[in-house]
Amino acid sequence: MVTGDWRRSLGDLDPARSRHNWARSAAAVADGTVFAGGADGRVAAYRPDETPAKRWTASPGGADRYVVSLSVQGDTLVVGERGPDGYVSALSTATGDRRWRYATAEDVGRATGESLLSQPYVVDVAVAGDTTVVAARRYERDGEGRSWSSVVLGVDADGDVRWRYRARASPIALDTHAGHVAVAYNRCTDHHVHGLVVLDVDTGALVMNWDPGTAGDRRVGDVAFADGDIAVASHGDKHGYLLDEDGGERWRVDLASERTVGDETVYAYPNHVCTADGTAVFVTGNTFAESTRDPDARHPREHTALAVNDGEVAWTHDVGGFARGLASDGSLVAVPSAQNFRERTADTHAVHLLDARDDHLDTESVAGIASAAALDGDTLAVVEEPVEYHDEGVTHGAYRLHAWQVDGGR
Repeated sequence: MVTGDWRRSLGDLDPARSRHNWARSAAAVADGTVFAGGADGRVAAYRPDETPAKRWTASPGGADRYVVSLSVQGDTLVVGERGPDGYVSALSTATGDRRWRYATAEDVGRATGESLLSQPYVVDVAVAGDTTVVAARRYERDGEGRSWSSVVLGVDADGDVRWRYRARASPIALDTHAGHVAVAYNRCTDHHVHGLVVLDVDTGALVMNWDPGTAGDRRVGDVAFADGDIAVASHGDKHGYLLDEDGGERWRVDLASERTVGDETVYAYPNHVCTADGTAVFVTGNTFAESTRDPDARHPREHTALAVNDGEVAWTHDVGGFARGLASDGSLVAVPSAQNFRERTADTHAVHLLDARDDHLDTESVAGIASAAALDGDTLAVVEEPVEYHDEGVTHGAYRLHAWQVDGGR
């Protein structure tokens, strides 16, 4: 199903370590052009089927920042960064020329420390008609106390902000459909207790909110529209949901809630969801335990893709390691697999191609960790990052872009 392996170096990057770290790269594909955002603040466009393959390189925000989110719509590439200004920019897909740029630090504040984790972070971007939707946040920690400042922006074609939705919570993902934007918040506070909000794309007005109603600050890991319904990966109770447009529950399915394995009670967070050909596909993450940070037991559904139809799990597939996101097109779903920090083996580094209707199609191994994936038409792209496990002392892989041809599916 997957053929070839076109590669290009993305330069130098310090190896990731045993535990998965923050996003440092992004990928997008449109009409055979592959876009890669890197750890040096640059974005590059490639045509793997042409010579020379590189079309252009741009630095929309400058150095000392990471490109962490990309979205393509028509002739516009939207670029989100993590860095001192938290820039979001719109570029021409043909030339890389910048059309506009906005500093989300104006809304979420500037970093109060030198740590990258404290800098403004554009976690997700999407284009809906003539509106670019941006979710950005900034994190602070003072001793045991943690706080988040965040904003969702609606930006017009000239780069002017039409509307803002602010929250003292941590947005993690968004999706758009039929004039609405759904925003998932993975950490909430007493000031914002809604794990999911739905806003009007044109005005930013609140249409609906929803929450799993669980204790603690963990709420929603990801969200995806399914026509008029909304699929939700709940961190609060480790379940998957399908909600109607009013927030009513169509179905709820246990994905990786607490189980007793041996003498430990363990669980795993459902971190991602996408919808493909009418099926909701969820992916879970690492095993955690109630009593320890490093359990011996493994949840039977850790690092697992699960396809759900009408509230029933149709199939599952072991993806081996932590996935930072999903990519989908038609019935196909790509899952990039990074570290399994408890097992610490390069054997899990891969990208998995799934068909929402038929289970697993193909797996392509990657020497380093697959940190970002994009899928469009017959092109699958993955950004690989080097990794060095703390108890091994060997660097696996390199910082590079991969592209494959995809046959079948859809």
